[in-house]
Amino acid sequence: QVRLVESGGGLVQAGGSLRLSCVASGTSFSITVMGWYRQAPGKQRELVAHISSGGSTNYADSVKGRFTISRGIAKNTVYLQMNSLKSEDTAVYYCHALQFGTHYWGQGTQVTVSS
Repeated sequence: QVRLVESGGGLVQAGGSLRLSCVASGTSFSITVMGWYRQAPGKQRELVAHISSGGSTNYADSVKGRFTISRGIAKNTVYLQMNSLKSEDTAVYYCHALQFGTHYWGQGTQVTVSS
């Protein structure tokens, strides 16, 4: 079992920045992919970015050039640096991890961007 705990959400003005963090605990070895998804009210959950254990990254087109995903040295932590935030970035952001074909999710952290 893997437990994911997010932190770093909050309220920010448009154009501002936030940094999300997610720490994996439990049997967190051999996590192959970690990433972030988001879900806005009335919309489906969507991929924001993910990063493999080898460091390969993938971003949604809507956040390319503004968001940066990275993993900590211990590989059980993932960060999402969000710059130039827009009102359409408002959503609950969920940490995600994939281990041995099993998907794990955090509880979510709210990001609200005021225009």
